[in-house]
Amino acid sequence: MDKARLAVDIGGTFTDLCLESGGKLTSVKVLTTPRAPEEGVLTGMAEILKQSGINPADLSLIIHGTTLATNAIIERKGAKTALVVTEGFRDSIEIAFEHRFEQYDIFMQKPTPLVARDLRFGIPERIDGRGNLLLALDEGAVRTLAPKLKAAGIEAIAIGYMHAYLDGTHERRTRDILAETLPDVSISISSEVSPEIREYERWSTAVANAYVQPVMDRYLGRLDTALRKLGVTCPLFMITSGGGLAALETARKFPIRLVESGPAGGAILAAALARQCGLDKVLSFDMGGTTAKICLIDNGEPQHSRTFEVARQYRFLKGSGLPLRIPVIEMVEIGAGGGSIAAVDSLSRINVGPESAGAEPGPASYGRGGTKPTVTDADVVLGRLDPGYFAGGSIKLSPEKAGAAVDAAVGGPLGLKQLDAAFGVSEIVEENMANAARVHAVERGKELQNRTMIAFGGAAPIHAARLAEKLGIGRVLVPTGAGVGSAVGFLMAPVAYEVVRSRYVQLDDKFSPDYVTRLFGEMRAEAEAVVKAGAPTAKLVEARTADMRYRGQGHEITVDLPPGPFTAASRATLIKLYEEGYAATFGRTIPGLGVEIMNWTLRLAAEQPALPKIAPQPADIPSKARGTRPVYDPADQDMKDVSIYYRADLTIGSFIPGPAVIAEDETTTIVPKSFSARITPIGAILLEKVGT
Repeated sequence: MDKARLAVDIGGTFTDLCLESGGKLTSVKVLTTPRAPEEGVLTGMAEILKQSGINPADLSLIIHGTTLATNAIIERKGAKTALVVTEGFRDSIEIAFEHRFEQYDIFMQKPTPLVARDLRFGIPERIDGRGNLLLALDEGAVRTLAPKLKAAGIEAIAIGYMHAYLDGTHERRTRDILAETLPDVSISISSEVSPEIREYERWSTAVANAYVQPVMDRYLGRLDTALRKLGVTCPLFMITSGGGLAALETARKFPIRLVESGPAGGAILAAALARQCGLDKVLSFDMGGTTAKICLIDNGEPQHSRTFEVARQYRFLKGSGLPLRIPVIEMVEIGAGGGSIAAVDSLSRINVGPESAGAEPGPASYGRGGTKPTVTDADVVLGRLDPGYFAGGSIKLSPEKAGAAVDAAVGGPLGLKQLDAAFGVSEIVEENMANAARVHAVERGKELQNRTMIAFGGAAPIHAARLAEKLGIGRVLVPTGAGVGSAVGFLMAPVAYEVVRSRYVQLDDKFSPDYVTRLFGEMRAEAEAVVKAGAPTAKLVEARTADMRYRGQGHEITVDLPPGPFTAASRATLIKLYEEGYAATFGRTIPGLGVEIMNWTLRLAAEQPALPKIAPQPADIPSKARGTRPVYDPADQDMKDVSIYYRADLTIGSFIPGPAVIAEDETTTIVPKSFSARITPIGAILLEKVGT
């Protein structure tokens, strides 16, 4: 039997599983079990293995992504953590940035640090910004600290010293001393977790890593044990926020790199489809049960970043969360999913999200105790979802409970009919997503028009066409397995690892190409050790970037570096690349200013097999509907009978004029009357605006 690969994505509402064997994909969607996430995984595994007729021992690889690390930080359910810093700097993580993210709010609340002040300790030691020793580590102070930490019941320790990104000797020695007395306490050091300049972000990342490490370690241990009991013998890999695969040992050491693991899978899927279909400008739209994620993909590659915020105090307001310096696929994420709760505020406005009904109790229509209306409930009222065929029929929806919830929380307070209230909820959530996409594009100097939207996730195909209209997008692609898109993307992810170094280099006549070459050689060796452990025989693909700025500026932009060795001519090349990137972002360059580099990054990944080229689109084939059902028509503001198609009945070339509904086990695609749909040679649904 062909060796099978299994992908598992735990979301806030659903746990998605996708199994690939012999070129065939099987997928399953089950409710997430928040109190013990591994239970949902095991339930889904039992179902998907049964459907595919595969034994646990036949699995060759399991790839897993989870929101557990994110949730532990947001809900403040991590380990009791202490922070050890250079003496005099214990308040740095509370002072944070100087700027105000909400300039005119005199009651502005900053995010509370993960470590309380009485658990932050200063140790005499100091290294300067060039790596010179100013004050030796006071090992006696470290030894004196150990019993205090033990008495306080500390479960995790973060260590962050000034300028440790240049030399982590003091951090490593402190870890060794504390580990002698506290062998059961997990210890994270900033020079390993995030070896970058700027102590606040570096320490914030190290603290977050320490905070979630015991939680993730216990969970991954329980899951690994349960899988072995089932008879699974294959390795378990974790998907990272940067879109690569990490071995279990790496994930346990740096669990903070798993923060955005689920959404990263979706971006990988969209990027792979963009390359396969020859689409150079794509908007990836992933809408699940709890959040919606939007990512820009140019020339088959998603935008990458090393900055990310988690647990924002103010609704998706940049600067109001805890900063993390980890490799991430850059995207905007808002609280707009199927489970997002709708309510009317004091100004009689409909608000949707960011609060979510999640899996427990879930939307009112689930009949599991939820009483507040959600986006899913609105879609049920509008006829977009078949109550008897939701999640492949595993969850029976109640239109009556959905309607009652919409009436009570939205229709009643605003004096609206049930249909109008439900449509209002739908319009607001779509406008929220459209606005987030516009802002995300403008901040990066990108345009949305002339892009193709790739829509996946359980709720995205329902709302994709309307969102595309709002953004001026005329083409929407809904891939095979769209309802479990992130899990499908996991199967396309390479084993990868990213290394960063903060090393200040001026691009002047003293530029040393040999120094940069040696630096990248060291980084390559570190990354190769991790990647080769997971993919020992794979060909490796290297990508390099630099964070660059004009001299005197406080922040950098990231510039892709060309392959090959550095020479004296590289200086002019680097300046040219920087000025091109600066002009694309800000519309101009600044003459007469020198350029400097703060951070150097190397990403190493196992080469993935090329996706097969797709055949030309065949002539349209008329499709036969299974029946009709009433679906809300926004133009006439009433229910109209619409043809219902089942995706399994459609073949390559099938043509479906709008309005129509295309149903499948994990999602439903709405084709408005302003769009038509075709099945492409790769089995995706292509929605095109009529007349384009």
